[in-house]
Amino acid sequence: MIEDPPLLTVRRRFARPTRAQLDAFAGVPTGFVADAMNGRGALDARIKPIGRTPASFHGVAITCHAGPADNLALFGALAHGEPGDVMVCATDGFAETAVTGDLLLGMARNRGLAGFVTDGMVRDVPGIEAVGLPCFAAGVTPNSPVRNGPGTVGMPVVVGGVAVGSGDIVVGDGDGIVAVPFSAIEAVIARLVAVKAAEAALDAKVRGGLQLPNFIRAMMDAGRFREVD
Repeated sequence: MIEDPPLLTVRRRFARPTRAQLDAFAGVPTGFVADAMNGRGALDARIKPIGRTPASFHGVAITCHAGPADNLALFGALAHGEPGDVMVCATDGFAETAVTGDLLLGMARNRGLAGFVTDGMVRDVPGIEAVGLPCFAAGVTPNSPVRNGPGTVGMPVVVGGVAVGSGDIVVGDGDGIVAVPFSAIEAVIARLVAVKAAEAALDAKVRGGLQLPNFIRAMMDAGRFREVD
């Protein structure tokens, strides 16, 4: 017979990005970050800002995994999170109950956390808006969870189809959420320089009246397209 698991399995220690690394993502659009990761890294498109909560944030992931209709793991993450962390809660997409509401998110704000992300549901939208903490979720339901476990805190999870580990950098805005793996942070920061420069250059050309990008004209001139009547 399989033994009952512990209520929570907690990984307390994990590598964290430096302040300089974290600051490099301040104000950077999620699209730029995804471009710096070869067009990847975004969580499921259904995970969006809830109500009128702030849409833009960045921070260090502290992960948790909550079982169906349970949210004990969130309280574990709340206890171990540090100011500037983003609570990233995996629910395996469970949609029958909310994983949290305004009260827990209010505690997260009081502890200095930078945001909350889940592939599950939340509730108490007016209260969440009043808390003012960025809250991204797959949807809303008034059904409530219990706190029975089992769950994990600080362990690798999959949220919205993307693997996220504690210590990764999480960036959010109105377009969605992008997670930058800890091991790729320096490489992504380096690529962001080129991404920002390319975006600025093309933006200037569009504002100046550009109608077609050069690569399309080059393909047309090279006979790469076939025209039919």
